[in-house]
Amino acid sequence: MSLPQVSIVGRPNVGKSSIFNWLAGKRLAIVDDMAGVTRDRMTHLLEEKGRYFEIVDTGGIGINDVDELDEEIEMQIELGIQGADVLMFVVDARDGITSLDRVVAKRLRATDKPVLLVANKCDGENWEAQASEFFALGFGQPLVCSAKNNRRKSDLTESVHELLPEDRGVSPDEIEDPDMKFVVVGRRNVGKSTFINTLAEADRMIVSEVAGTTRDSVDVRFELDSRTMVAIDTPGLRKAKSRTDIDFYGAHRTHRSIRHADIVLMMFDCTQRMSKVDRKLCNYIEQNYKPCVFVVNKWDQMAEHMTTSRWADYIHDNFPSMACCPIAFVTAQTGQNCKRLMNHAQMLFKQSRARVSTPRLNRIVKEALTRHPPPMASNKRRPKIFYASQIGISPPTIMLKCSNPDAFSKTYRRYLLGVLRDHLEFSEVPIRMVLESRRATESEEELLQY
Repeated sequence: MSLPQVSIVGRPNVGKSSIFNWLAGKRLAIVDDMAGVTRDRMTHLLEEKGRYFEIVDTGGIGINDVDELDEEIEMQIELGIQGADVLMFVVDARDGITSLDRVVAKRLRATDKPVLLVANKCDGENWEAQASEFFALGFGQPLVCSAKNNRRKSDLTESVHELLPEDRGVSPDEIEDPDMKFVVVGRRNVGKSTFINTLAEADRMIVSEVAGTTRDSVDVRFELDSRTMVAIDTPGLRKAKSRTDIDFYGAHRTHRSIRHADIVLMMFDCTQRMSKVDRKLCNYIEQNYKPCVFVVNKWDQMAEHMTTSRWADYIHDNFPSMACCPIAFVTAQTGQNCKRLMNHAQMLFKQSRARVSTPRLNRIVKEALTRHPPPMASNKRRPKIFYASQIGISPPTIMLKCSNPDAFSKTYRRYLLGVLRDHLEFSEVPIRMVLESRRATESEEELLQY
């Protein structure tokens, strides 16, 4: 399915990312006063009058990047322009026409695509008269708006809708939800963007030796074995004391992506030792009960010097509470084992959504209680479990109705989780176990006796 695309283009700091977030209705792209924050293309699905299309945020044309990634950013802008059905040319009404605006206009006139000229930052009527000077750029009277003050949003979306190609319309019934959404997280320069480009078979993300190349969490939609996937590339994280404002926004978006993803791929560089950043990330993944695969990247550089079992032991020693998580050894640059990794990720996704019948669950819990009863509580009474049932998926959530939840120690709870993982279809995914207090009825007293 090919959706119409509307690419937002313009020079740096005219508010392209602000308009992208404004139209999307959520804070997706990082917005900062520093020019050149946006590097990779960001996309979001929109609906207007029963038709779906994608909006695409791009970097600023003519930016001098601090990390000398001008060519890579320019390539992403060009891909955004070439793939667009409609170009939204954004200018700053307060600055008036600049020389760089004229450069952008000349470049867009060379295309055969419809261009919608948008004068942003018209925060009041007094700015609208000044915006009329942009008529000289050759794209007609500009549409005035203000993303910051929420002015003329409906006019903007309606103008975009009128320019969409008639033969590329997609109705709501044709929009398919992805089969799986996964996020790739890790420290800087572990190969996250390279991995996603390999899976998508496209230069979707900027790849560079420069640490911190990716600044935003970027959704990349692609197909794998006729299944629609959404991969979320995230910024590489670093120690808190070294963070800038951009790093802070990136960390926030990484955490948000972990919460919203079905599967988390926690990536390591096999040539580097574990760090505090790795431990904090894994702790956050564990706290949110997310199915996780530990991905050891760049294995081609280490295969002759270390065995996979040694690295697996190294991971388990650092993250003993996540021992259920599988480990994959890949080389993202060549694609080695990447397909096998994704097949395993899909298995975890199915595990996280599996359900177990209440009778079967109660039989397993009863056997566990008989084999190893819970210790006596401080009141010299042994706590009771009356019955168990599954009350949720993603993560699998097991509720145990019991006499005194506080009487079950952390050690005994880990024992029960281990039994559930060994006997149910949740061997490699986290299980959330909820103990709720209630008084037993006469029939329930006999249910799980031990």
